Amino acid sequence: MQRYNILWADDEIDLLKPHIMFLENKGYDITPVNSGTDAIEKCEQDHFDVVFLDENMPGMSGLEALTHIKSIRPGLPVVMITKNEEEMIMEEAIGAKIADYLIKPLNPSQILLSVKKILENKRLITEKTNLSYQQEFRNISMAFQDDLDHQEWAEIYKKLVFWELEIDETENKSMAEVLYMQKDEANSQFTKFIDENYESWLNDPDADKPLLSHQVMKKKVFPKIEQGKPLFFLVIDNLRYDQWKVIEPAILELFNVEEEETYYSILPTTTAYSRNAIFSGMLPLEMSQKYRELWVGEDEEEGKNNYEQDFLERQVRRNNLNIKTSYHKIKQISEGKQLVDSVRNLMNNDLNVIVYNFVDMLSHARTDMAMIRELAPDESAYRSITRSWIEHSPLLEALRLIAEDGARLIITTDHGTIRVKRPFKIVGDRNTNTNLRYKQGKNLGYDHSDKIMEAMKPERLHLPKVNVSSTYVFATEDQFFAYPNNYNYYVNYYRDTFQHGGVSMEEMIIPIISLNSKYGR
Repeated sequence: MQRYNILWADDEIDLLKPHIMFLENKGYDITPVNSGTDAIEKCEQDHFDVVFLDENMPGMSGLEALTHIKSIRPGLPVVMITKNEEEMIMEEAIGAKIADYLIKPLNPSQILLSVKKILENKRLITEKTNLSYQQEFRNISMAFQDDLDHQEWAEIYKKLVFWELEIDETENKSMAEVLYMQKDEANSQFTKFIDENYESWLNDPDADKPLLSHQVMKKKVFPKIEQGKPLFFLVIDNLRYDQWKVIEPAILELFNVEEEETYYSILPTTTAYSRNAIFSGMLPLEMSQKYRELWVGEDEEEGKNNYEQDFLERQVRRNNLNIKTSYHKIKQISEGKQLVDSVRNLMNNDLNVIVYNFVDMLSHARTDMAMIRELAPDESAYRSITRSWIEHSPLLEALRLIAEDGARLIITTDHGTIRVKRPFKIVGDRNTNTNLRYKQGKNLGYDHSDKIMEAMKPERLHLPKVNVSSTYVFATEDQFFAYPNNYNYYVNYYRDTFQHGGVSMEEMIIPIISLNSKYGR
């Protein structure tokens, strides 16, 4: 086991010999000194893993020594020890980024706890996490072998995300491979569940079904609208449940969670279908029939989500809501800054809808740019970039203003993404759409495997057809469609990229969170 070096500075160091011997017996090496000046000199000369620093020493005080030590060794953990319980001293020490604060008289267990918390924290967390996941592994595996309903599948997915984030915090991530194998198996079973149940969700009024994309506003947004209490509905494009969990701490500094739920994205899990369904309150087939002037088909070059505001306004009218609304789509940082400037004015509206496109742009940039792919080589790094974005984005500033004015907030997304690894060969004509996770066209050629989901009658899934003979096929688990032409180049280019449009827990099980401002009003 690694031995740690501790520097202990106290003008009464001789009286602390029993504590020093106790730590040495526990495997720590202690260097005792009598003053802050000596502590600084030792830090200049030698390497230590932690410093115990008495606050009240003659000559140079502990706080003064702390400032010097931090300038020499900024990352060195310092534990302040004092008899003084004055709040001002505590605040000054905490402001100087101490690792811990102990009050005399000390006892051996108190000191050992502080040392272990600082020096062995990651090892202890790793051991506990790995053991706990190993105990939970069997329970999760047995659960998704059962005949689960949509809510139970959502709970399985949330458990897997919880353990993924826990393992992410461990030192060597030794259980990560086991977890990913379990997620793959869960997705295999989830695919069968969707294949067996999705059609009935859309057509059988008595089916046990989850909340779906086209029901989100009517069931989760409109009921929360109150006169004189502005509601903000934030749709962060392409935000998976695990990404929500890593940005959640930044949001919870401003808001309290009133309700955290999930809903299921419709198929295909893409903006053109699932996000338009949110704003129209309709399934794609109904959109294409009722609003022909707004629906953009697969065979058209025009952007597929240019009419979200129109869909939103018509859904509001259809529900007989006499409310004042606004709609903002943020695709660039300049638009994000403009949103910040306009927040105060938006407080005059009953409902403010904001679509934020950063995460979607990140997934596309990761596919197209080698540098972004190197910055986010795996799931953990992808989450890390998402966390960094929220912490430094104009969106967080806009949310701070929204919270300060006491407004309410609902955060959701339209679909998630999955990292694709396995190619699935398919052939289509030049009118076939380009998405890697679903194909729509006529005369699609592929191996009719149970590893993909087929919609030979798209109308049963409420999907429009470009041609009478059009069909849809959806990639499942971590597969992606690849054409035989230039196959190797295509596969190498897209393997390990984040894609959406198909069937997986990551793409379909969507977070929706209702929040109240911590500031009240």
